Amino acid sequence: MSAWTDVGKLGDIPVRGARIVRTAQGCIAVFRTLEGQVFALDDRCPHKGGPLSEGIVHGQSVSCPLHNLAVDLASGATADGTVPTYPAKIDGGRVFLDVGRSVAPAER
Repeated sequence: MSAWTDVGKLGDIPVRGARIVRTAQGCIAVFRTLEGQVFALDDRCPHKGGPLSEGIVHGQSVSCPLHNLAVDLASGATADGTVPTYPAKIDGGRVFLDVGRSVAPAER
């Protein structure tokens, strides 16, 4: 069962950028692509722990600001591991996350 949480307006997330949502489980980075899609990942690179929300978004990937490791926004896959992702959707110009349901690598 999904428990969607309204985390703000789509316009509050810069195109090719991110915003952080703080939850009891930790910080989640919510990304917006040039095409207007949204993706949500843990805000921590699996390699060096860098803040992914400060990385550069290119296509459907983000590069870690510490060492340029590319992270796939849809799957969380990297060359050095996987970042947990969260279901995200846009409804009525607002962004919703299912913050209680991290998608673990084994579920992909």
